[in-house]
Amino acid sequence: MVNRALDLVLPVTCAGCGDPGSPCCAECFAMLAKPGPVARGPTGAVPVYALAPYSGPPRRLVLAYKERGRRDVAGRLGAALAAALPYLPEARPGLGEWWWLVPVPSRRTASRVRGGPHLLRLARACAAELASAGRPVAVAPALRLRSGARDAVGLDRAQRVANLEGRLVVEPRGLPPPATPVVLLDDVVTTGATAAACTRALAAAGVPVAAVLALTAAG
Repeated sequence: MVNRALDLVLPVTCAGCGDPGSPCCAECFAMLAKPGPVARGPTGAVPVYALAPYSGPPRRLVLAYKERGRRDVAGRLGAALAAALPYLPEARPGLGEWWWLVPVPSRRTASRVRGGPHLLRLARACAAELASAGRPVAVAPALRLRSGARDAVGLDRAQRVANLEGRLVVEPRGLPPPATPVVLLDDVVTTGATAAACTRALAAAGVPVAAVLALTAAG
């Protein structure tokens, strides 16, 4: 009853285009349905994929979710990642045929503003979608950022590398079993520096990254 009353006062609109009816309409969701390789790195031999360019409705969806409090978009964004994941050639289930998803970590200050680590929430939404389809899946919050990391917006690749140096650490309690291949999840791939740093950190801990999957990639 409360939700219905709120819908009458504040109707739900699509965060991508503004149309009423849902947090992410069918047309905007369809823009996230074609994962493609991202020619940006290096992440070594680890392939990077994105569901859409970081522009238009996909960009607005990411920004609304990440920066403007639209947590109701998480389910649809997670569903888009879940739909793409099984079709990536390198992203296969790991130990015991389980999918293992590792979210890129967020800065603590950003997490406080966003009501928690936004990529961890996205990974859990993706996992819930896969589980509902009968696919064994687990989220492994295996990485964290120490204090001191800056907001990466506006930084070039070299600055992003320096920004992460010594600040990206592995959380042993969040790791999957050793040698289990994982999929690294991100929201925006810009220079590839963050994906590369996360891939190296996990590899050093004995966990190979099979693929990186992001919602969007900046041109």
